[in-house]
Amino acid sequence: MTNKLTLKGVNKRFGGVVVADGIDLEVRGGEILGLIGPNGAGKTTLFNLISGVVPMDSGTVELNERRIDGLPLYKRARLGVARTWQHMRLFGSMSVLDNLMIGASDYPGESLMRLIFQGLTVRQAERAAREQAMDILGRMGLQNLAQANVNDITFGQQKLVGLARGLMSNGACLLLDEPMAGVEGRAYETMRDIVRQEAQAGRAVCVVEHNVSFIRDLCNSAVFMAQGRILERGDVKTLLESKVLAELYFGKQGTQT
Repeated sequence: MTNKLTLKGVNKRFGGVVVADGIDLEVRGGEILGLIGPNGAGKTTLFNLISGVVPMDSGTVELNERRIDGLPLYKRARLGVARTWQHMRLFGSMSVLDNLMIGASDYPGESLMRLIFQGLTVRQAERAAREQAMDILGRMGLQNLAQANVNDITFGQQKLVGLARGLMSNGACLLLDEPMAGVEGRAYETMRDIVRQEAQAGRAVCVVEHNVSFIRDLCNSAVFMAQGRILERGDVKTLLESKVLAELYFGKQGTQT
């Protein structure tokens, strides 16, 4: 079955402020969809609604035709919603490897009863998670930093660790919230290549990003959001050439950003 994330009629308001206004969206496995638009358009809020950080007022979210909008964040993650964060939320007191290990799907150490009564199974699962983590770090050229404290590596490397942790869940859907903010050079190229590989492997990928070059390099298509609405969907070049959308995006006089 092809992976698919589907949103239907998603609405959310905070007091009198509408942050999601009847959002309909579909992202299929193999696709990399960009979310673009001015600050305050509702892009990150949409990720929060999909992943369960905040509840919707109405509408549905389906992953592979199963409704997940009524589930808490951790259950959505276990069902396949993987996410990175604009502010990476790494555990600074832990090593790079340990930051990845806690992102493993259904990590066995989470259950005290399994630790007590299924010790062998837990050790096998932990070994498998460690091998998976090292494989992902190897793809990113970070395997030599596995035991380094995450606070001691560069900002670009930390961004890659955030992505690597998201990949540990083997989820059907990958939500990337401004993965390129502050990233350049080799880390930029690695990030781009890994995301492409994940889409080719069948994940449905959605990217919020202000780096237009990254969106052009990476995305098959994009949606333009403003004031909690999707105004248009199409290829990136066409959207960015729209004078109306350009005025909204770049905040010319008379528009809100």
